[in-house]
Amino acid sequence: MTLRQFAGLGALLSLAMPGLALADEAAAPVLNSGDTAWMLTATALVLFMTIPGLALFYGGMVRSKNVLSVMMQCFAITGLISILWMVYGYSLAFDTTGMEQGVVNFNSFVGGLSKAFLSGVTPSSVTGPAALFPEAVFITFQMTFAIITPALIVGAFAERMKFSAMLIFMAIWFTLVYAPIAHMVWSGNGGLMWDWGVLDFAGGTVVHINAGVAGLVACIVLGKRKGYPTTPMAPHNLGYTLIGAAMLWIGWFGFNAGSAAAANGTAGMAMLVTQIATAAAALGWMFAEWLTHGKPSALGIASGVVAGLVAITPAAGTVGPMGALAIGLVAGVICFLCATTLKRKMGYDDSLDAFGVHGIGGIVGAILTGVFAAPALGGFGTVEDIGAQVWIQLKGVGFTVVYTGIVTYVILKVLDAVMGLRVNEEEEAVGLDLAQHNERGYNL
Repeated sequence: MTLRQFAGLGALLSLAMPGLALADEAAAPVLNSGDTAWMLTATALVLFMTIPGLALFYGGMVRSKNVLSVMMQCFAITGLISILWMVYGYSLAFDTTGMEQGVVNFNSFVGGLSKAFLSGVTPSSVTGPAALFPEAVFITFQMTFAIITPALIVGAFAERMKFSAMLIFMAIWFTLVYAPIAHMVWSGNGGLMWDWGVLDFAGGTVVHINAGVAGLVACIVLGKRKGYPTTPMAPHNLGYTLIGAAMLWIGWFGFNAGSAAAANGTAGMAMLVTQIATAAAALGWMFAEWLTHGKPSALGIASGVVAGLVAITPAAGTVGPMGALAIGLVAGVICFLCATTLKRKMGYDDSLDAFGVHGIGGIVGAILTGVFAAPALGGFGTVEDIGAQVWIQLKGVGFTVVYTGIVTYVILKVLDAVMGLRVNEEEEAVGLDLAQHNERGYNL
């Protein structure tokens, strides 16, 4: 072939290439490398929230004889839920087989098993609302949400539950509670709460109300720690707790901004409102405590940080800066009151305030999302009738509270009858580090 002939063939191919490219795009979508890079980063940030973030946050708040037990629970849950997510959890949460918008059937409540063992997932399978990234990344991203949710429950029954019972409870709870709630809220058209119009951008209902209510039920079923509330049970290392809170704060940008599922303007705004709401809640809790008790505490500001992060989670994709400021301030003050006054009056032993911060913060955030997502109040959602959207949010909250509360109670009561939930008094006195793991957190 002469040089002239080669050049002519090249010209013909160049003319044909746009059509070939369009046909190829239709057949096999091309990954968006920017969105993929962001989702890989966000996934790592969310895992960072549980290990080491939550492990340190909770570990510092328990007594020194129980520090390893709480950290061990966080690590064990990370391993357990990762495998269950691979085997069937992802499929139960996101399989859309049999779903139809506006039709309530079994698949409105839980997915099928067509994705069990991650069947059909390959390096080339993609996902994403507009821009595309690997399905494998989406699976891992959602896995980190499934990991942290049961880990949050640990804070409610810390220092008194058997490790073996905890593992079995978490496996069953993940299967019967987390996966169905995630499916109902996030799976798309045909999901029960999705069809209702419940707004939950990053997990106020799926993660925080879910975990908070389960924690409240668990601490009531197990009963109070020996000596509570008359025996002092001060946190043994608030340095750990502050470091853990800082890790949660940083990791939460992956949690909220990552839920945009793209590197776009929604992710940017989610990051901004997360920072504003968290700062407002930290200050709200701090000043409420200062006025009530005369001094602000390190534990208080750390708890306020988490309350703000929790409350902005359902709203992060739809509210503006002023809405975030309001949500943060309200959540900081209300969570302070519930974690102190309400707990004392009701008499339950929520060891590390899992319900007071996550349950209450999630409820506050979910309801206020219906208010501040409205464009009339600076939001970016499609809410035109605030009253109607608040009612939808209340339905979502109510359904989650009732469903989670009842199923969690049944699981715990059955396990208690079969194998017992709680360590004996001697083991509790010695501490779970030695009694359950034959180790000490500190050998001084």
